[in-house]
Amino acid sequence: QSAQYGSCSLRKMGAMEALELLDQLVDESDPDVDFPNSYHAYQTAEGIRKAHPDKDWFHLVGLLHDLGKVLALFGEPQ
Repeated sequence: QSAQYGSCSLRKMGAMEALELLDQLVDESDPDVDFPNSYHAYQTAEGIRKAHPDKDWFHLVGLLHDLGKVLALFGEPQ
């Protein structure tokens, strides 16, 4: 995986674009969820912010935690 994706040459995108791309994915772990995957990311970040208001790095981790799932849109298994 590192050899194939480590150079980041498949596609370059910002974090917000990757979050938007997640909305095109039906997550196999939650196939019946009615809201977009990006909503889950924001919901997670907000929950962490409320629980840990002093840990801004943790809020960011909550927002980004599922970004690797975009690889499923490029043919990788979930």
